[in-house]
Amino acid sequence: MADTDNSGRPEPGSGPSANGRPKRPRESGGGILMGRPFGVPVYVAPSWFVVAALITWVFGGQLERVLPELGGARYLVSLFFAVAFYASVLVHELAHTVAALRFKLPVRRIQLQFFGGVSEIEKETESPGREFVLAFVGPLFSLVLSGLFYLALFAVESGTVPAVLLAGLMVSNLIVAAFNLLPGLPLDGGRMLRAVIWKLSGRAMTGTVAAAWTGRALAVAVLVGMPLLSYAGGYTEEGFGSSDSLIDALLAAILAAIIWTGAGNSLRMARLRERLPELSARALARRAVPVTSDTPLSEGLRRANVAGARALVVVDGQGDPIAIVRESAIAGVPGHRRPWVAVSTLAQDITEGMRVWAELAGEELLDHLRATPASEYLVVEGNGDVYGVLSAGDVERAFVAAMAKPTAP
Repeated sequence: MADTDNSGRPEPGSGPSANGRPKRPRESGGGILMGRPFGVPVYVAPSWFVVAALITWVFGGQLERVLPELGGARYLVSLFFAVAFYASVLVHELAHTVAALRFKLPVRRIQLQFFGGVSEIEKETESPGREFVLAFVGPLFSLVLSGLFYLALFAVESGTVPAVLLAGLMVSNLIVAAFNLLPGLPLDGGRMLRAVIWKLSGRAMTGTVAAAWTGRALAVAVLVGMPLLSYAGGYTEEGFGSSDSLIDALLAAILAAIIWTGAGNSLRMARLRERLPELSARALARRAVPVTSDTPLSEGLRRANVAGARALVVVDGQGDPIAIVRESAIAGVPGHRRPWVAVSTLAQDITEGMRVWAELAGEELLDHLRATPASEYLVVEGNGDVYGVLSAGDVERAFVAAMAKPTAP
């Protein structure tokens, strides 16, 4: 299975962490770095080696019937086929990647894994037309590769190793294209269906819901249909009890689980993206009061209570903010010691990345927080005036609340 993945930002596990600090996005995420075509890292996941071994074994069995004279060398030929097949999958994913880069959408990485590959595109497309093109180019290139392998067959002698390899690559790429064109998320065909419904309805969420539920129906069809097809093909021989039928049933279950999970993730991330604009620095910022560095903590808290504020900002002699008093540090000071503790001892110096524009919201806000992890941030207006203090813990709670809110199709 090969597809694109737009859940890369924000992604499961990429929001604020349990301790209130935004997590950094995962870069390698498991796998061996193979290269950086177009500046995008390509990783091979450990699961690929399992699939490569399975392909080598299955294709080797086919070669034993077609070219029995190969003997044990058939497994070397089969291994070459497995590598060549995944090279074709890489071409499929590179097509998505190049299209995304042309649309100025950042691509975090490409990963080759169990049942294919995935291009992790970090942002959603801005229009249904671009969404359709971005999804379609992958299967299109798989079809082109299938056609090229078919034409190459005319240049080799039938019944030879090159002919068998070319035929196998032609068929496998055709299957990859056909499977990915099935109209259900997370497959490319599901994204194409989403784009069409988005265009007709005017709402991206409506397209996502329809394509995700179609994907779930597709998962059920795969779970039931693949074993039935296997049984029908071997009915006159061993039926459901054969090892081939059991393997087909296991593969069907794994593939159905991947499709079902991917469809669910697409729904969840689409719901989150609809709610992300509610994550606004201005709306989430706490009102703050300025204090000098030698102000006792008890006095600073008194001033905050009087002003109805919930944060303290340390300023210099000219009134410019230089540090933020950490909420966690305040909580760690017992009440009887607060008159003797200066706020400067509990403050974190403000770096450039800790200044957040009040108008930042949604993915842009989360991107900024990921780039500079901290417990608190200084929220400033466009002219540099202090608006308040943004707590990473408040962002985390708003993030979780956005995830939990129901969204109508």
